[in-house]
Amino acid sequence: MSFGLKIWDENGNVTLDETSFTMRVVYSGVVKGTNSANYQTISVPGLTPTNGAAFVVPIGSYNVGTDMQLETEVIANAVRIYSFIRGRAQYSSTTSSTMRLIVIRIS
Repeated sequence: MSFGLKIWDENGNVTLDETSFTMRVVYSGVVKGTNSANYQTISVPGLTPTNGAAFVVPIGSYNVGTDMQLETEVIANAVRIYSFIRGRAQYSSTTSSTMRLIVIRIS
C-alpha cells in the first residue's frame, strides 16, 4: 500500500484498509417541519435500524431562539422526520424548520 489507512486487531489481522467499505450516503434531501406534532416518512429501501442512521442539519438561516431541531427515526425501509420531540409531543415545541436529511447505510 503506497497510501491510506490500515488497522490491525490484536492478532495482527488487517480489519480495515483502503479496500474496506464502511458506510455510504443512500439519501440526501431537504425536509421541512410541519409546525404541528406530526411526522413525515421518507422511503429508503433496504434501510433498517441495524444497518443505517439518519440525521438532519440546518440549512440557510437558523434562529436559535425560535427554530427547533427536527428529530429522525430509522424504521424498516424508511426514515421518519418528527417536528417535535418523540415521546413528549404534549410538552415539546413544534417546528417548521427546513433542514437537510442525510441517511447513511453501514456495511
